[in-house]
Amino acid sequence: MSDFFSAERPPKRVLIVKLRHHGDVLLTSPVFTVLKKNYPDVEVDALVYDDTQAMLTSHPYIDQVHTIGRNWRKKGWFAQFRLYRALLNTLKARQYDVLINLTEHWHGARLARRLKPRVSVGFKPDKRGGLARRRWVKSFTTLYPAIQDNSRHMVEVNLDALRRIGIHPQTDADKHTLFVPGDAAEASIAEKLASFGLTSQSYILVHPTSRWMFKAWDINKLAATIDNLAARGLPIILSAAPSKEETAYMDALRAALTQPVFDLSGQLNLKELGALMKHARVYFGVDSMPMHLASAVGTPTVAIFGPTGAIKWAPWGVNYRVIVAGFTCQPCGKAGCGDSGVSDCITAITPQMVLSAIDTLLLENPA
Repeated sequence: MSDFFSAERPPKRVLIVKLRHHGDVLLTSPVFTVLKKNYPDVEVDALVYDDTQAMLTSHPYIDQVHTIGRNWRKKGWFAQFRLYRALLNTLKARQYDVLINLTEHWHGARLARRLKPRVSVGFKPDKRGGLARRRWVKSFTTLYPAIQDNSRHMVEVNLDALRRIGIHPQTDADKHTLFVPGDAAEASIAEKLASFGLTSQSYILVHPTSRWMFKAWDINKLAATIDNLAARGLPIILSAAPSKEETAYMDALRAALTQPVFDLSGQLNLKELGALMKHARVYFGVDSMPMHLASAVGTPTVAIFGPTGAIKWAPWGVNYRVIVAGFTCQPCGKAGCGDSGVSDCITAITPQMVLSAIDTLLLENPA
């Protein structure tokens, strides 16, 4: 039993706050699992941005997913106030006795003060910041060291917030990320695969784009890699988001290919993308939210890494291979070399490096 919670007063209701992007939210999924495994009777809720809620809905250990509109500020001061007040009233009615804030956003600190849980956890800021830092620190009963460098995987950093209040993973499996596509998405993907003449575990899924397009690989090298695999009779399915930048990249990729592939780019919602990944034999992509989604559905993963840190953001809980060029400046965290949008450490990666990694996982995961 945690030092923070006696046997007579275990936590009854917990709110986890993560106001970031899709992949960041998905990497919090083990926090809910670990909480429930330690306290099976506790109700665990999430608070995320509205456009990221699909990352956590249907998670078996989450009771309610609450949302904040990422664009509330654009609605004007009065509308924003009204929406936030309604959310606050909803959260107050839940009577949380634990709040865990896994982001630097001030919404979490404000809620810790207004909801007044018995225990509130936030990350420990550095020593700079003056009055703002002091206000942040006073918002929480407990602070945990949210490691910012590339020395620890983000899943472990999130779990450190639980460890700080005496709640620890019971098994390594509890630390795995989890995404549940749901029945509708599963049925949709089953229909699409049938139309292609494909079955589960028979294809390689290639999702070569990211909302940060400076992470994308050279199109000609990618095309050569896909052509090599397809020429061997390995079915390839392409996927990508429908954004303008990703659509343009996929158009150029299709023009460079010489072998036939199946293409679902821009045609899937997040739940369907997760289902498509779940049934892939191997996933190949770049450091991105879809890479984390592939891990969360248990698919062996090959991923290219450039400016971002592979230790902190690598695939998690699955058999994987990370492809890096090994430049001494990695990870730099820049949007390409000199913020140019092009990273030499990604350009230097060869098709053979990627093919070797994919072939290794194909051998380890036979059809």
